[in-house]
Order: sequence, then structure tokens, then C-alpha cells
Amino acid sequence: MRILFCVALASLMTISTAFAGEVDMVKKRRGNLFKHDYTAAYSVQTVSVKTACFPEKLEAILAHIRDETGRKPIVTSGHRPRAGTSQHSHCLAADIRVPGLSDKAIIAAASTAPGIGGIGRYCNGIIHVDVGPQRRWTHCGRSRS
Repeated sequence: MRILFCVALASLMTISTAFAGEVDMVKKRRGNLFKHDYTAAYSVQTVSVKTACFPEKLEAILAHIRDETGRKPIVTSGHRPRAGTSQHSHCLAADIRVPGLSDKAIIAAASTAPGIGGIGRYCNGIIHVDVGPQRRWTHCGRSRS
């Protein structure tokens, strides 16, 4: 009787494990049907740059810049929780560089991205893109223009 119980228990565990794996596969497939994977559209400068919370709209802008320029943007700054009123504090902005391209070329590509909000330029070659309100700015040192 004990052997029969052990065989039945082992069979039940095998069936439940196989079914759980099947459910996970269905969930994975269903999730991929509706959400694009933009993670290959950009890279990060260092592992400490936080991009996991980027909304799909911001990732689509980075993918658009990659597609327009033929080069992958490098995110130098993403989510910064203590950034005050900046779009970075809400994980809605990225500061980027695109190696081998001028600031003007990057800004031109970003300007045509659907859903683009703010585009800013720093004098050190970093370009700011976000999904907030539409605005353009240049920041060099203390003066803004």
C-alpha cells in the first residue's frame, strides 16, 4: 500500500509540474504579443544607470533615434529619484550620447520621434530627451538660452 501511495504522489507531482510549466509558457507568449522589447535600442554607459522603469514611449523614442541614425544611443543618465522637478525624477527622461554623431544630428533625429517631449542640449555633448511637455533648451554653464 505504501508503494502505491508513493507512485501516485510522484505521478501527481510530475503532472502538476508539467502543467505549471505550460502555464508559464502561455503567459510569456501572451505578454510578448502586446509589448515591444526596446531594450536592444540603447545601451547604458555604466551598470548604475537606471533604465528599468523607462516607459514604453521613452524606449520607442530611443529606438527611433537608433533607427534614424543607424547607431545605438548610450544612456548616460536615466532615473534619478532625487532630481527635483526634472522628468528624470519620474523616470520619464534619458540623457544620451550617440558616438560618432554631432549634437545637431542627434537632435534632428530626436525631433522627428513620435511622442517626443523635451529635447535639451548640454555643452558637453549630452542630449536630453523626455516624454514630458514639448520644449527645447540648451544649457551651457550657468546661463540658459
